[in-house]
Amino acid sequence: MGLRADPRILIVNDDGIDAPGIVLLEEVARQFSDDIWVVAPDEERSGAGHSMSISHPVRVVQRDERHWAVRGSPTDCALLGIYEFMTDRKPDLILSGINRGPNLAEDITYSGTASAAMEGAVLGIPAIALSQIIRYQSEIYWDTARTYAPIVIRQLLELNWKPGLFINVNFPNCPVDQVTGIRATTQGQRPSGAFRPVRRVDERHVPYYWIKIGFPDGGDLDGNDLHAAIANRVSVTPLQLEMTAHDVVPEIAGLFAD
Repeated sequence: MGLRADPRILIVNDDGIDAPGIVLLEEVARQFSDDIWVVAPDEERSGAGHSMSISHPVRVVQRDERHWAVRGSPTDCALLGIYEFMTDRKPDLILSGINRGPNLAEDITYSGTASAAMEGAVLGIPAIALSQIIRYQSEIYWDTARTYAPIVIRQLLELNWKPGLFINVNFPNCPVDQVTGIRATTQGQRPSGAFRPVRRVDERHVPYYWIKIGFPDGGDLDGNDLHAAIANRVSVTPLQLEMTAHDVVPEIAGLFAD
């Protein structure tokens, strides 16, 4: 059974409440419901992962009746939206994004966009993370996300949402007329080395570091999200909270057998 008609939707992201992707996502969401709530970081929190603010206060500025800017992580935003602002009824659906940049393969472990959707799964709420793949310092094909996000969301509303499930969607880095389709995919894995610290020195001769992003080629096996991106396909990847390596459990049990 899918979700109810006219669902209550919570929108979150990690690029910040004024980012073009979240503005676009709200536009898309209004094709499905008028019951839209936006709770997002007050500035970019990319790479925040599934972090929560537990050692400092989370400040909030209410923009209007259903828009809040949060000085915190995407997970903080999801928690505030669900428990603090939408008090009369929880959301039926969480939409996170639309991220400016890919969330493919191991990106999921770093991504604030994916982690906000993951928090939905933790709390038993269907959740979809959406990202527009880009090439830095090049044109961003927002019209691709604008065209395909409603199609993907509409179909996923019919999904039988199992406990612990969330969905990761990536729109390809190409114009709309070059998209080659929509595919259900698995999560890929690139070769190691995508993120590396780069040492620099400031004007007072004090060293500091930037984390440089440089995605290595490889890992794009047929059927995974990396392969879909190269083939200009929209990838729809079902993910789950349960990460146990079940095939290794018997071996470890043998190591600790009495």
